Amino acid sequence: MSFLSSFNITGSGLTAQRLRMDVISQNIANARVTRTESGGPYRRKMVVLSSIESESGSFSSAFKKAAAGGVQVDQILEDSSEPVPTYEPDHPDANEEGYVMYPNVNTAQEMIDMLGASRAYEANITAFNAVKTMALKALEIGR
Repeated sequence: MSFLSSFNITGSGLTAQRLRMDVISQNIANARVTRTESGGPYRRKMVVLSSIESESGSFSSAFKKAAAGGVQVDQILEDSSEPVPTYEPDHPDANEEGYVMYPNVNTAQEMIDMLGASRAYEANITAFNAVKTMALKALEIGR
């Protein structure tokens, strides 16, 4: 595995975790939105990550698969759980019984997810810096 592929792997991790943090931020920002263009309350979104893999068959292709690793965003899904009914009869979006349907966003869970994404981002930065330091040390050998 070359130094450049290590940079590609950590770079893909940084990109994926940044998108994950963006989606989590969007969920937190819309935690009280009761009306959307599609009708109904906002739906929580989740990021699905997958590893970047190539076809394997021979030893050389398996080695290339390991060297060309990384992570990618597979898809962004909407949570299918039901909205949370809250009794607020004076709210403009209340139904006939006085309940407002709020998004299925749990801000505590979103903050935990944000912490995990932030830690993964930091780990990728640490790995990137370690590879960079190794490359610089390798260049110093030639002096």
